[in-house]
Order: sequence, then C-alpha cells, then structure tokens
Amino acid sequence: MHNRMMVTGAGSGLGREIALRWAREGWQLALSDINESGLAETLGLVREAGGDGFVQRCDVRDYSQLIALAQACEAKLGGIDVVVNNAGVASGGFFEELSLEDWDWQIAINLMGVVKGCKAFLPLVQRSKGKIINIASMAALMQAPGMSNYNVAKAGVVALSESLLVELRGQEVGVHVLCPSFFQTNLMDSYRGPTPNMKAQIGKLLEASPITAADIADYLYQQVAAGVFMILPHEEGRMAWKIKQQNPQAIYDEMAALAEKKRNKSRA
Repeated sequence: MHNRMMVTGAGSGLGREIALRWAREGWQLALSDINESGLAETLGLVREAGGDGFVQRCDVRDYSQLIALAQACEAKLGGIDVVVNNAGVASGGFFEELSLEDWDWQIAINLMGVVKGCKAFLPLVQRSKGKIINIASMAALMQAPGMSNYNVAKAGVVALSESLLVELRGQEVGVHVLCPSFFQTNLMDSYRGPTPNMKAQIGKLLEASPITAADIADYLYQQVAAGVFMILPHEEGRMAWKIKQQNPQAIYDEMAALAEKKRNKSRA
C-alpha cells in the first residue's frame, strides 16, 4: 500500500470528511466531484490536515470521465490503493408519484455511478491489492416507504459489493460497503422528488441527527482497518438490521405503519 485514495463526491459532505480522515494519516488524495469550487476547498482542507493530492471534475454518469480520472491517478500518483465510490443524490416520493425519469436519474448516479467507478478503477486496485469502499445506505437494508427508487439504487450497491467481495477475495482486493442512517449532511441539496413535504420530512431527520459526517468517516476508517465488510455506523441501524434478519415481518409491519404516517403528512 502506498496510501493513495480516490474519492468521488469529495466536494462536500461525507466525501469531504472521508478525504479529511485519511488525509490526517498523510494519504495522497485524488478528489473528484461535479462541484469544482467545493473540490478546491476540500483540497485546501486536505493539505491543512496533513495530506495532499489533486482534484479533477468528474460526473460519475460518464464512464469516459471515470476512465480519465483513473488515468490521472496513474499519471500523478503512480496508481491507487483505495477507491471510494461516494457520489450520490437524494430522492423521495411514493412509487405511484415517481416518474420513470426520476428512476433513471437515481439509478444512473447512485447505482450505475458506483458500477462504473468500480469498473474504471478495478485494474488499479487489482495491481495494488487495494480496497474498494462503496457508499450505500441503511435504505438498502430497510426499504423505508416513500423512497423506492433510492432504496433500489442503494440495495444494488450492496448487492454489487457482495458480488465483488466474493469475486475479488482470491485476488487480495478488499471490499467494504458503508450503510449509514440519517446524519448531518448536505445530501438534500441534490434532492429530487414530486412531493415537497417529503423533502421537508427527510431534511428534518437529517438535521436532528446527533451524528455528523465526520463521525461517519471516522467510524468508516476504523472498520475498514478492522476488515469489516458491511459497515453500519449507527447503533439503531445495527439493531434494526439484526431484527430484520431474525424477524423480517416485524420490520415490514413497522414500515407499513410508517408509510401511512408519511401519506397523511404528505396530504396535510
């Protein structure tokens, strides 16, 4: 390992905090995002924290841009050791309200952006015997109502990560998937959905969380070092996942009740 990491969605939020957590260990960071001003700010913070690196604009929907980013990592850093597929967007709305365009947008970024990131960087992590870290969500495991396209995209990220875990173990490539619940972040800046009330509901849950993006990044650092595959940073998330594994019907019943509450609030 030469301590070289690539992070998508590094211009703000969790992506920035992941970059900063590894920067404090002296890592070289390849930072990408569509927000170029945010990237420049992150790079400055990375250097203050003890790391270094470079920035490159990259839209994860465009595979050619991810290939160009991988080539830049090769040219500027001599390769890459850890890939963090973090770029993502928020969405919500009941299934009957969501358009097919809403689905295409969500899948293109939150699922296919991760697929393309893994594909573009796989040769580099195979060579370095490095790690792939994919950012999913507790939504992938619990399927809360009013966000089916987000749930499906993030569940796909978990399934992809499980597939890579077993396929790449023999090549000594590590794979990890992070599934956070609500935490303080700017994810709602990217929100798209047909129901304004739904955005407000989700935004309140994010703001009310005592857990910050920096907390999530620090927990991720520790769990990756410990070799944990599925990383659940929230205690309530770990408890809910355990219950679902033991008694899935109990979770379905709870989510159905939550769906009715959400519908009533949306009508209000």
